[in-house]
Amino acid sequence: MISVEGLKVEFNATPLFEDVSYVINKKDRIALVGKNGAGKSTMLKILAGLQQPTSGVVAIPRECTIGYLPQVMILSDKRTVMQEAELAFEHIFEMQADIERMNQQLAERTDYDSEEYHKLIDRFTHENERFLMMGGTNFRAEIERTLQGLGFSREDFDRSTSEFSGGWRMRIELAKLLLRRPDVLLLDEPTNHLDIESIQWLENFLSTRANAVVLVSHDRAFLNNVTTRTIEITCGQIYDYKVKYDEFVVLRKERREQQLRAYENQQKQIEDTEAFIERFRYKATKAVQVQSRIKQLEKIERIEVDEEDNSALRLKFACSSRSGSYPVICEDVRKAYGDHVIYHDVNLTINRGEKVAFVGKNGEGKSTLVKCIMGEITDYTGKLTLGHNVQIGYFAQNQAQLLDESLTVFDTIDRVAVGDIRTKIRDILGAFMFGGEASDKKVKVLSGGERTRLAMIKLLLEPVNFLILDEPTNHLDMRSKDVLKDAIREFDGTVILVSHDRDFLDGLATKVYEFGGGIVKEHLGGIYDFLQKKQIESLNELQKAPALSTSPSGGKENTDTATQSSGAKLSYEEQKELNKKLKKLERRVADCESEIEQTESAIAILEARMATPEGASDMALYEQHQKLKQQLDSVMEEWDAVSTELEAVRKEQ
Repeated sequence: MISVEGLKVEFNATPLFEDVSYVINKKDRIALVGKNGAGKSTMLKILAGLQQPTSGVVAIPRECTIGYLPQVMILSDKRTVMQEAELAFEHIFEMQADIERMNQQLAERTDYDSEEYHKLIDRFTHENERFLMMGGTNFRAEIERTLQGLGFSREDFDRSTSEFSGGWRMRIELAKLLLRRPDVLLLDEPTNHLDIESIQWLENFLSTRANAVVLVSHDRAFLNNVTTRTIEITCGQIYDYKVKYDEFVVLRKERREQQLRAYENQQKQIEDTEAFIERFRYKATKAVQVQSRIKQLEKIERIEVDEEDNSALRLKFACSSRSGSYPVICEDVRKAYGDHVIYHDVNLTINRGEKVAFVGKNGEGKSTLVKCIMGEITDYTGKLTLGHNVQIGYFAQNQAQLLDESLTVFDTIDRVAVGDIRTKIRDILGAFMFGGEASDKKVKVLSGGERTRLAMIKLLLEPVNFLILDEPTNHLDMRSKDVLKDAIREFDGTVILVSHDRDFLDGLATKVYEFGGGIVKEHLGGIYDFLQKKQIESLNELQKAPALSTSPSGGKENTDTATQSSGAKLSYEEQKELNKKLKKLERRVADCESEIEQTESAIAILEARMATPEGASDMALYEQHQKLKQQLDSVMEEWDAVSTELEAVRKEQ
C-alpha cells in the first residue's frame, strides 16, 4: 500500500538514517521502535507527508488515505465536541455543497438539449450516488454512535472541548480518525494521557476495526496486544521483524549475538592478514602474496554491531526520616465543583511503606484527590489527615512542561540544589544521561523523555518519605521506565502512583483504589488481581458492569454481590471468552446494518434512474437492480441470524 525506497534523512549533514526501504501492507500492525532520538517520530512525519526526506521516495497510491495522530496536539478551544468531531466529514460537506451548486444550475438553465446540460446531469447523478454511498445523509448518527462508544454522553456533545481533560480530548481526536476511516493510521505515543480504559478501548479498535497501523509507543503491554510486526531503527538502518514486540526483543538479542560472533571472527581474520602483510612486506619472494592480501583487505566489507545504549541511568529515591504509621487518612471526604460532585464519602487509610495505585477514567478525581493530599485544594468537606513527620515529594502530570525553557539543563538543577550537592551537579546529570555537552543544552530543545528525566532529578534532590507520582511514565522510554520502577520498588517510604501503564504498575502496587461514579473503592492486590477480581477482560468493560453509584441517602451501593453472583455462573476464563464472542457478534451486527443501509441507498438511486425515459430501456440497470436486491436479501438473512445469536449470548451473561 505504501512503499518506502532508499530513504535518507540528515540533520546538519549528520545522517539520522539512510538507505531505508520497506513496504506497509493492508492490515499491517507495525510497531516502530528504537532508542530515543533514533528517528521514530521523524519517520511518522515523513509517512504523513509533513516532512520531506533528504533523499529517497515514499510512494503512496492516490486513493490511499492517511490519518496521523501526533505526540503533541494543538486543539482549538472554540468548538464543541460535536463540532470538532464533524471536522472528520469536511469532505462530505464539500461534496454536499458541490451537489447543491449543480442542482441550482440545473434548476436555472434552460438549454435542456445541449451537450453541456446532459454532462451536468451525468455529473450530478454520479456525485449524488457517491454522496449517498458514503453515508452523506447519516453522518451525524455515525458521529453520535462513535462518541458514545468512546464514553461521551449526549450531554457532552454541546460542551466546549476546553472543558475536557487531556485524555478525553485525545478521545475526540481518535473519534475523528475513526470516522475518517483512513487506510493507514500513524500514531505517535497514543497512550500518553489516556487512562487504562481508553487504552484498552484503543487496543480493541486497532486490533479489530483499523486498516493498516504504524505506531510508536513505550507501553509494552499496548504494543504486544496490538502489533504483529516490529520495525527497529538502529545504527541509521532498519530491521524488519514479522513478530510482536516481546518476540522481537528475543530475536534482537539473538541477532546481536550473531553480529558479535561474526564481528570477532572478522577482526581475527583482519589481524591475521595484517600480520602476514607486515611480516613479508619486504620479502621479494612473497611480493605477489602480500599484494593479494592487501587487495583482499581492501575488499572486506566491515561488519557493524548494533549500537547498545550503555549509558547509566541510576535512580535512587533517598528516604528521609521515618513518618508516622499512617501517612494519609481520609474520613468522609467530599469534593465538588458547584453542582458537579467529583467524589464523596471517601474513606481510606494508607499505611507507612505501602505502594498504592489510583486508577479509573480520566476526570473521575484521581489528580483532584492528590491535590487535596498535597494541600493545593482545601475547599473539600470531611477530614483529611496527614501523619506525623510526612514529607511529600510530588511529580505532577505536567511537571516536565513546567520547566523554564530559557534555562540550560545545568542551571535548572543548580537553582534547586543546596549545600554540598551543588559540587556534584555534573556527576548527578551524568548519571541521568546528561553528561558532557548535554548539560549545557537549553530545556526548550529537549525531547519529552529528556524533560521528564530532568524533572525527576529535581524531585530526587528533595529528601522525602512519601512519593506521589502522577503519570510519571509519560514520554519515558521502556528502559527509563524499568529503572524508575526499580527505584520505586526499592524506596523505603510510602508511594501513591497515578498511572495508566499496566506493565509499569504490575509488581509495584499492592493495593488499588478505583475511582468512578463519585466513589473511591479499595481493592487489595496488584493491578492484574484487580482486573481479575472484576471478572472482566479489560477495564473498558467496567462501563458494562454494575456501576459504582450512590444511593439517594448518600451511602455507597456495594457491587460485590452482583459480581459474585456473575462469578458463580461463569469462571473468569469462560467470562473472558464470552466477552470476546459478544464483541465479535456486536461488530458483525453493526457491519450488517451499515451494509443494509448502503445497499438500500444504492437500490433507491437505481430505481430513480429506471423511472426516467432513458433508464426504462436500459437492461443493464435492471440486471444491476436484481443483483442488489439479492445482495440485500442475503445480508438481511445474515443480520437476522447474527442478531438472534447475539441475544442468546447476552442471556448467558
